[in-house]
Amino acid sequence: MIIVFGSLNVDLVTPVARLPGPGETVIGPAYALHPGGKGANQALAARRAGAEVVLLGAVGQDAFAEIALSLLARDGVDLAHVARVAAPTGAAFISVDAEGANQIVVAAGANALAEPSALPALASSDAVILLLQRETPEAGNLAAARLVRQAGGRVILNLAPAGVPEPELLALTDILIANEHEALVLAQALGWPDLDPEEIARRLDAEHGVISIVTLGADGVVAWQSGVRRRLPAPKVAVVDTVAAGDSFVGAFAAALARGYGLSGALQRGLAAGSLACTRPGAQPSIPLAEEIERIVGNDFL
Repeated sequence: MIIVFGSLNVDLVTPVARLPGPGETVIGPAYALHPGGKGANQALAARRAGAEVVLLGAVGQDAFAEIALSLLARDGVDLAHVARVAAPTGAAFISVDAEGANQIVVAAGANALAEPSALPALASSDAVILLLQRETPEAGNLAAARLVRQAGGRVILNLAPAGVPEPELLALTDILIANEHEALVLAQALGWPDLDPEEIARRLDAEHGVISIVTLGADGVVAWQSGVRRRLPAPKVAVVDTVAAGDSFVGAFAAALARGYGLSGALQRGLAAGSLACTRPGAQPSIPLAEEIERIVGNDFL
């Protein structure tokens, strides 16, 4: 089972000809409302990839809450432990340019009140995988990681949005997943001069004992585990929108681990899911199903 402690948002997505610079206004023709949030996206991605998933988080008591929960409920994510709190449901304001690149501002709202209070009853097995991001309070992430590690489970930390985790949280993390920018932010905080994402991943593995994965966009992924390097290319796709590509990677990767795949097999499925998400607009609407992922894996990696 995968337990996700993370954010739930509504995404307001606007297509633009180009992303605005500082102080600049760019006009888009319209906007769309989609369910989103890194926690919710990754929970849905893991569920669609074939895992049993429980989501812990918080939404408001407003109309946006129903949008935020809609696809999760439809696809069978366990939402019994999502709290309704006296704060607005989180929201993300997303601009997407003609090449599929995006710019995102997130308003935390109810996510700032999220707590993993249900974890003691859930994290009772060494088969549990806990999936964390950085859109919920750090104290909650740390408490959740302690409980799961005490029960013998595994902790995956997606270092997104970019930032520096508490040293104890890093020590409790079994697998760290970051993109190139997020890896660089962490390296700088650790006082490392390294700018190369592969070298950052190698040092995290060697010096902190954490399996380290850095996603490289169209160039694929690099991972280090116990001194062993893995480098895989990304499937070639026509990019429409990169929103939720990273979340699709993380969720499908976690689901593959939960289904018994090793690191290489999980990386393949994460890459397939992330690439497929780039071919469709929106966050959760773009997240692929297990059969689509396996088709890409069969065509591109075997």
